[in-house]
Amino acid sequence: MPFGEQPAYLRVADDLRRKILDGTLPPHTRLPSQARIRTEYGVSDTVALEARKVLMAEGFVEGRSGSGTYVRERPEPRRIIRTGYHPATGQSTPFRQEQADEGFKGTWESSSVQATATPRIAERLRIQPGDRVMRTNYLFRTEGEPMMLSTSWEPLAVTGRTPAMLPEEGPVGGQGVVQRMSALDVVVDHVAEDVGARPGLAEETSLLGGVPGHVVIEIRRTYYASGLPVETADLVVPADRYRVAYHMPVK
Repeated sequence: MPFGEQPAYLRVADDLRRKILDGTLPPHTRLPSQARIRTEYGVSDTVALEARKVLMAEGFVEGRSGSGTYVRERPEPRRIIRTGYHPATGQSTPFRQEQADEGFKGTWESSSVQATATPRIAERLRIQPGDRVMRTNYLFRTEGEPMMLSTSWEPLAVTGRTPAMLPEEGPVGGQGVVQRMSALDVVVDHVAEDVGARPGLAEETSLLGGVPGHVVIEIRRTYYASGLPVETADLVVPADRYRVAYHMPVK
């Protein structure tokens, strides 16, 4: 194959993708059958199947049991605003604070449980593997639609047997990491976020209303107090429905 020439299945996928994007194949339209793709493009069954797999992996089409493959509706992505924490705004949690300007109605569900730190989490929190942590799972919704998952870990060496032990319960529950740590005289002075993308796991996409394997945005966030990590979290956002926008103040 000459340098730069695409394999046949990618050329077929490119043409079908173009038809989806320009409206020739609108949402909810059935994708041409494997036999039709084979005939129209003069390719083998294997090439036709691989082209459909590419479009499915990219989120352009979805399979419906016993019916075929259909073009997915692709809504205009909405923004998730990341601005950092600003206590002067009066918003009680970072989630409410960061979405306030968008006018969204955000809610969330959560559950907390004591656990032991895995080697990966221990490294992020600078503790020993097996040390006790409070793990909290969140499902965030905007106007009733699942928009983000978050799993956070806090070292119980910091919060254990204190009013801030449970992130969403007690006298400072639901107030966010900065305010809860402040109640323990721990001053959070830095937050770091590492952003990447990967295929979504089956459990994640089930909760977020997507398809396993579709791309998700993963944000690994850590709060620090005088250089010591006091909370770390993995945030997962469906990439086909949301964009993460950073509005950072210049100091």
